[in-house]
Amino acid sequence: MTIEQRRKKLEDLGRFLSQFKRSGIEKQEQVPHNDPYFELLKEKIEAAVHHNGWFTLENVLFAMEQWSEALTEANLQKWLSGYNFQQVTPKTVGVIMAGNIPLVGFHDFISVLVSGHKVLVKQSSNDKLLLPVLADYLIAIAPEFKDTIEILPDSRDGASKMTNFDAVIATGSNNTARYFEYYFAGKPSIIRKNRNSVAVLTGNETTDELAALGEDIFRYYGLGCRNVSKLYVPQGYDFNAFFEAIYPWNTIVNQAKYANNYDYNKAVYLMSLYKLLENGFLILKEDRSLSSPIATLFYERYEDLESVRKELTSRKEEIQCVVGNQVVENEVRFGQTQQPQLWDYADNVDTLSFLIEKV
Repeated sequence: MTIEQRRKKLEDLGRFLSQFKRSGIEKQEQVPHNDPYFELLKEKIEAAVHHNGWFTLENVLFAMEQWSEALTEANLQKWLSGYNFQQVTPKTVGVIMAGNIPLVGFHDFISVLVSGHKVLVKQSSNDKLLLPVLADYLIAIAPEFKDTIEILPDSRDGASKMTNFDAVIATGSNNTARYFEYYFAGKPSIIRKNRNSVAVLTGNETTDELAALGEDIFRYYGLGCRNVSKLYVPQGYDFNAFFEAIYPWNTIVNQAKYANNYDYNKAVYLMSLYKLLENGFLILKEDRSLSSPIATLFYERYEDLESVRKELTSRKEEIQCVVGNQVVENEVRFGQTQQPQLWDYADNVDTLSFLIEKV
C-alpha cells in the first residue's frame, strides 16, 4: 500500500468511529464495511464498560469522538505531509500499551501502520476489548493490513511474550520503564514513563477558562498523563472562583471507585493533620509533587511567573502538558488537554520520525 492509500483507510476508520458519540450511537449510511462492525463495536463498548470500572460509557464514547475528529482528511494530510515515507524498509515494531484510559495506545498503533511497518501489539488487560475491533475493521476495508497487524493474546507479562520484532514502543510506569530498558536493550525503542500535566493560574482567568479547566482535571477521572494533577497559583490566590467554576463536575463523586478514593485520601490527609481545601468531590492539597492521587489536586504557590517557568523547565521530563493563558511556551489552552492533535506527540518524542529514521 502507498502512503496515500494508508492515509485514506485511516480516514475511513475515522468515518466509522464518527457513529459513536456521547450524544448517541447512530448507524450512518455510506460507511464502508459497516456490517457487522457497527454492532460488534457497540457490543464491545458495552463489554468494556463492564470490564473496567473506570471506563464509563461517557468516557469511552468521548475517546471515540476524539479519534473520529482527529482522523479527518485535513488532519491526516497535515500530520503526514512533512515526512518522507519512501525511505521506510518495513520492519516489525512491538507496541506495549498502557490501559489507564480507553484506546490510550491507539496513536502508536496507527503511527506504525501508516509508516508502512508491521505492528505487534501487547495490550493492557485493562483495555483489551476495543482495539481488536478497530484492527479487524481496518483489515476488512484494506485486506493488505492483514499481514501487518498482530495483537498478542492477553498476558500479564507483555515483554516476555514479544518475539521477532525489530523495534519497540513501550508505555508504562517509571518502574516498568527500567524493566523495558533492560529487556529491549540493543533495539531501537521509545520507552515512556510516568508524566503529569499542570496548569498555571494567574488569578485573571475567566469563569469560562476555569470551567474548561475542569475538563482537564476530571475527564477520565484524572487517570491520563494529559490530565492536570497540579496547579501553580500566585501567593494569596482565592480558590472560591475555581471551586464555583468546576462545580458542574460534582456528580463525579457518584462513581463508586472515585468516591472511594476521595473518602480514603481525605481520611489519610486529615489523620496526618494536613491543611486541605475541599468541596465534596475534589481535595486540594499544597504539595510540591506533580502526581496527585485520584480525587486530589495538588497546588503550589509562586511569587512570580518567571520562577514558575524555571520550575517547569527543570521538571520538563516529568510534565506532559502545561495549561495556561500566555504564561509559557507551547502551553495548552484550558479544556484542551484531552483533545490532542495527531502531531501532538507523547513526551514530545516524534513517533513518525523514529519509525522512519531509527527503525
